[in-house]
Amino acid sequence: MNNNFVKFGALITVILGTLAWLAVGGVSDGGAYYKTVPELKAMGDAAMSKRVRVAGDVVADSIVREGQLVKFTIKQEDPDKKTVSMLNVVYNGIDPLPDTFKPGSQALADGKLGADGVFHAQKIQAKCASKYEAKPPTSVKPAA
Repeated sequence: MNNNFVKFGALITVILGTLAWLAVGGVSDGGAYYKTVPELKAMGDAAMSKRVRVAGDVVADSIVREGQLVKFTIKQEDPDKKTVSMLNVVYNGIDPLPDTFKPGSQALADGKLGADGVFHAQKIQAKCASKYEAKPPTSVKPAA
């Protein structure tokens, strides 16, 4: 009976260890946090070695489709510093681009920065800012 107890304890330890390892790995890789364009550029070589998400506004007239590849540029403006950071993105994913992916929309690209400075994305999310903004209140005239 003592031998069975040791085997059962070892099995439980292995299972709990595996679950803990998966939980820690999932939290670090699956977070919803993303980098800004300046933060991505400040990462240097680290941006080339791990998967990151970067967000910005799609630049007008920058979307070019070449077969399965979609090339575009995102930008982020810093009104305090009065600077604009640009990043060229190449999307080569299997999923179709969202309907809301258009010039001026906000895009979230998931991938890695290439040695050439181009961001290679496997996933793209987009939203049209005007679609989700609250409608301005309408003034109602009091009844006379």
